Amino acid sequence: MKKILFKKLVATGLALTMVLGGGTAAFAHGKDYNDNKGNSYTKNDQSKNKNNKNDNKNNNKNDKKNEIRINFDDLKGKDIEWALRYIASLASQRIFEGYEDGTFKPYNVISRIEAITAAVRLMGLREQAESPAEMATKLNFKDADKIPSWAVGYVAVALKNDLFNENDTSVQPQKNADRLWATTLLVKALKLEGEAKAKMNEKLPFKDADKVPAGSVGYVAVAISKGLIDGFEDNTFRPNDNVTRAQLAALLDRTGEQFGEKDTVTGTVAAAVANNVLPITKNGSTVQLVLDPNAFIFRGGVKVNPSALQVGDQVKVRSYNNLVIFVEVVKQGAVNNNFSAVGTLNATTLNTNGSIATISITQNINGNNQTTFYNVSPNVQITGNLAQFVQGHLIELKGKDQVVTTIEVK
Repeated sequence: MKKILFKKLVATGLALTMVLGGGTAAFAHGKDYNDNKGNSYTKNDQSKNKNNKNDNKNNNKNDKKNEIRINFDDLKGKDIEWALRYIASLASQRIFEGYEDGTFKPYNVISRIEAITAAVRLMGLREQAESPAEMATKLNFKDADKIPSWAVGYVAVALKNDLFNENDTSVQPQKNADRLWATTLLVKALKLEGEAKAKMNEKLPFKDADKVPAGSVGYVAVAISKGLIDGFEDNTFRPNDNVTRAQLAALLDRTGEQFGEKDTVTGTVAAAVANNVLPITKNGSTVQLVLDPNAFIFRGGVKVNPSALQVGDQVKVRSYNNLVIFVEVVKQGAVNNNFSAVGTLNATTLNTNGSIATISITQNINGNNQTTFYNVSPNVQITGNLAQFVQGHLIELKGKDQVVTTIEVK
């Protein structure tokens, strides 16, 4: 008699302690937070310069520690929930990060140097900007002595990639980044300056369009056409409003989608999460991804627990040190009721009680072998010749909502 296959999977996780820093903002209808009077909401402006300075120093320290944080202590409350996904998404990519004390300070106003830093990282140029060669660049701006030492490489790379205007003689690193300036910066990062110049005569849809300088109209028009920005609920753009860290996070995340997100796996949830393992099907094959215990999971507009992920959900996933740290459901799967699947037994895993927790079968679909994983009910019934319940033998699985309730050995 062949030995019955019970391959036990032990999923071990490394707690995330990633601490990252930097600032950004986004401007879209329903995303820019307003008070009841329709005003853009920011806090702690007076402490901005000190916090920004500390933030970037902390960034460099934490980069050396090679750690990541995507859940922050001060992102609680309905007034900031809209920004959670953007902030976690950017932090998981090491583009826009938080403070060493575990906070993000979403209401703090962003400085120009922080926005430039985030834009360069978004372009995938972080390594270049932090290289010794770029860090040693002698900058010819009038206020070069006011640029923090850690940011010299970022300014040098930004200059090489046309993120400054030809007539810019100063960086003004600690100046507040306003909405118009940040919008222009991100359009330039996307290499769409030519398109912006071609749209200088377009009519903007905002009530305060007259407040946008003629030479900036094209940049705003491009940002609208690419889905980077929209107006406030009162149909204003407010070009001179300062940008908060939460707002810039949204703008950066939308801009990043235009670049095509690197180091991101997309696929479909093949089975419910069990033992901290998320099975994802992509291009006909299924892989099991181990979730970090502190992974940020976003579904249906809210942060959820792993158990909320449903079979059929289309997701994008990012990992760090071989552990999934960010999952976003981009399209929810349809409800799947009763099902039946026939294939050869691939493997099983056990729970702490020694019962079957998951089972996988291999099926030949359109000439290709495809392995599919299922969770197994604690009350599963196994019928047929149990001596044949071995790897490679034909079995039929039956159940509901992708949870196996019956295993028939053929």
